[in-house]
Amino acid sequence: ARAGNVASTMAVELFMEEFLKPGQEGPEEERMGHAASKANQAIFHHSVHDPECAGMGTTMVAALAGTLEAVILNEGDSRCYHINSDGIVLVTRDHSLVEDLVERGELTREQARSHPNKNLITRALGADPELMADCFRQPMAHGDYLLLCSDGLSNVINEQEMLYEVIHGGAPEHCCQRLLDIALGRGAPDNVTAVLVRY
Repeated sequence: ARAGNVASTMAVELFMEEFLKPGQEGPEEERMGHAASKANQAIFHHSVHDPECAGMGTTMVAALAGTLEAVILNEGDSRCYHINSDGIVLVTRDHSLVEDLVERGELTREQARSHPNKNLITRALGADPELMADCFRQPMAHGDYLLLCSDGLSNVINEQEMLYEVIHGGAPEHCCQRLLDIALGRGAPDNVTAVLVRY
C-alpha cells in the first residue's frame, strides 16, 4: 500500500512503546490487542491528515513468548508458523479475500497459492479507525520454533521448504538469512520479513 514503509515502521514502534509502558496489567491478549489498537489509531490518523500517506496501511504479526506457550496477534496476511520435528502448522489466519474463499470451500489451498487476487487483504493496521486483530495461544515445548513472516516470504517459499530450513537447513541463527536468500533468489515481488524464535 502507499507509504507502507511509513505505516510498518510506525506499527512496530508504537506497538512496542504501548506494550512496554509501565503498569500494564491484564491478560496478554488484552495487552497486545490494546497496543495494536493504539498503533492502528495513530496510523489511521496520520493517513487522514498527511496527503502523502493517504490510504496507507500495514499488516502485522506479533508474538509474546511465554514459558510454556506463546500469545500471537495478527492483522492482515503476515503469518506465524509453529515448527518442530513433527512438522509445521500455520497458527494465524490470513485476513484476505483468498482465505475467505478457501474457508467457504470455493478454492483449495493449492489454488489459493497461485490465485491472481492472493494479495488482496481484508484487514490492515491503518485501514479503519477501529482494529479487529486476532489473538491465538500456542502451546510451546523445548525445541519448538515460531516463524513470523510477511507474505513476501510465504508467497514464494512453501511450508515444507520453511520446515526444512528451520529443522535441517543449518544453524538456527542463520535460518532467516537462508530464507531471505531463497526468497530473493526467486524474485521476491514483495518486501520480505522473517523472525525466528527458538524455545
